[in-house]
Amino acid sequence: MLDLEVVPERSLGNEQWEFALGMPLAQAISILQKHCRIIKNVQVLYSEQTPLSHDLILNLTQDGIKLLFDAANQRLKVIEVYDLSKVKLKYCGVHFNSQAIAPTIEQIDQSFGATHPGVYNAAEQLFHLNFRGLSFSFQLDSWNEAPKYEIPHGAMVKRMHIYTGNNLQDTRAPVMPLACFFGNVYAECVDVLRDGAGPLGLKLRLLTAGCGPGVMSDAKVRSLERNIYFGDSCQDVLGALGSPHKAFYKSEDKMKIHSPSPHKQVPSKCNDYFFNYFTLGVDILFDSTTHLVKKFVLHTNYPGHYNFNIYHRCDFRIPLVIKKDGADSQGEDCILTTYSKWDQIQELLGHPMEKPVVLHRSSSANNTNPFGSTFCFGLQRMIFEVMQNNHIASVTLYGAPRTASQTRPESSGSAH
Repeated sequence: MLDLEVVPERSLGNEQWEFALGMPLAQAISILQKHCRIIKNVQVLYSEQTPLSHDLILNLTQDGIKLLFDAANQRLKVIEVYDLSKVKLKYCGVHFNSQAIAPTIEQIDQSFGATHPGVYNAAEQLFHLNFRGLSFSFQLDSWNEAPKYEIPHGAMVKRMHIYTGNNLQDTRAPVMPLACFFGNVYAECVDVLRDGAGPLGLKLRLLTAGCGPGVMSDAKVRSLERNIYFGDSCQDVLGALGSPHKAFYKSEDKMKIHSPSPHKQVPSKCNDYFFNYFTLGVDILFDSTTHLVKKFVLHTNYPGHYNFNIYHRCDFRIPLVIKKDGADSQGEDCILTTYSKWDQIQELLGHPMEKPVVLHRSSSANNTNPFGSTFCFGLQRMIFEVMQNNHIASVTLYGAPRTASQTRPESSGSAH
């Protein structure tokens, strides 16, 4: 049985690990994987057809805990303990729930002190007692008439929530806490730079935890901007973004068969290579000969995709100028985002002339993919990988070809 410390408006954890509000989804999953012998039977709950309409939930069924992540930014929003019989809880080092201590209203008053009167919810038959960043729900099944303010003696806690602010209903996921950076750089947003013909590069707004001499003396989140363009050198990218989490060398080009004359292409002695920036949600492909940027891949990290949880969500914005009919009419500015759906994109850019390329990823170990195929559509030097629920799994950006002889289609698949 887990023995956990409750910190209102902040976290639930112990000396080995901590689930902190604002924590990225990937870090919470990493904790669960690391302690899989202790924390077992974890469920991932999400809406398959409308993943943005409901929170993404990690349900620790053996421990009676739910971690609710914001569907858009994928940071921890609420920690819910829905079965207090499966876990020990303490506050300021003193237990208020364990096998020997029942979580009654008297025990909660003793541990947490006075607060405003509780609020009764007749539909749930629950009495909610709220502190800042913490609430307790008491079951009132055995009372015929609920009291107006005072919770009856002996009432037991049924659920507990940890969140930010004063109101559980209005709470939002806070910004990522300093303790979650671990020396990594994260992307607050990524703007695609482009001209009338197509993409030119990326403008990244980055977040990092400042670390001067003594580290803690300069402990604050810093924001900086970096621009990366097609044709930038490997050294340019390293100077702007730092070292990648992984470098991946392409062993084969599975999209070559879709080029006009694949049999005429001379095999390269060297392989193109990716820089994988997992916390940015971005891959950058370099030409094996020139070592210059030739492609960007932006990942949306939707649940139900084969690569889910490999990348953090890239919150991108792609500006478009939509030309209207008529010689004197001006173009209309539109922006595609991580949350745009494929039918909305087609309304703006028009329908692709060619049928999509069907992409079926599978593990080399068992050759299975429980999530099904995705479909790749090419428009305006961009390839949109579309999931079966109409959401975008990734966007691949290509630079303008310098000469016809250098034009070579590249795989839009994952760099793994």
